[in-house]
Amino acid sequence: MAIWMSGLASWFNKKLIDPLLQIVKRGAEPKQLAFSTALGVTLGVFPICGVTVFLCGAAIALLGNRCHAPSVMLANFVATPIELSLMIPFLRLGEIISGGPHFPLTTDALKKVFTGQASRDVLLSIVHALLGWFVAAPFILGALYIAFLPCFKYLVHKFSSLPPSPKKPVYPQAEIKLKVRDV
Repeated sequence: MAIWMSGLASWFNKKLIDPLLQIVKRGAEPKQLAFSTALGVTLGVFPICGVTVFLCGAAIALLGNRCHAPSVMLANFVATPIELSLMIPFLRLGEIISGGPHFPLTTDALKKVFTGQASRDVLLSIVHALLGWFVAAPFILGALYIAFLPCFKYLVHKFSSLPPSPKKPVYPQAEIKLKVRDV
């Protein structure tokens, strides 16, 4: 048992703690880290497996410097087990919102899915799960941002080796004068 626990602790440190500390030590802003992490988790719980990495990549490309790409991807990685556990709640939320039929999660329904007899029902359940996620995603993002912001403020203050980036430019724009040369 002790060997298994030490292996789990080693994996946890190597895959989660060390990358998080590297991110924090590089001097990113706590607000950017909180937003990026919340975005990564929110996209990471998207109810279709295998799509979350592409969603995170698209979000990083669209947001550019407004998000911190390593934080988004690390949060996406951490959210994978949560993704699997939230598929049913998203499905049920989508069914409630749309007023659609209840998709039965029984062994008979699973047999129909594997034999291809329930393809319309499966497609409808995927649409319901997506609807549930689309409705819940803004609330998840907002709640996680509010929860992560004080955590990242503390972590950046405690572990950052770089001074925080300045809020205002060092030289105000009024003082900057360009020299123009005639060639």
